[in-house]
Amino acid sequence: MRILLVAGTLLLAFGLFALSTGGIRYTRERTVVQVGDLKATAPSHEYIPLPRALGGVAVVAGIALLIVGARRR
Repeated sequence: MRILLVAGTLLLAFGLFALSTGGIRYTRERTVVQVGDLKATAPSHEYIPLPRALGGVAVVAGIALLIVGARRR
C-alpha cells in the first residue's frame, strides 16, 4: 500500500525532527506600545517543546508502517 509508505515516511521524519531539535522555535511580532496611529513592535521568540518520548514513538511507528507497507506490495 502506497499510503502506508507515505505515512511511515512522514512519521519517521517527524520523529527524527523531534528527537534532534527537542521543539519548535519561531519568532512573531508583538505590539509593545500603541499611541494613536503610532505603533511600536518588538520580536518575541516563542518555543513549543516536543517530548523525546513522542519522537521515539513516532520513529518506531514510522519504521513499522514502512515495513508493513513494503510487505503488502
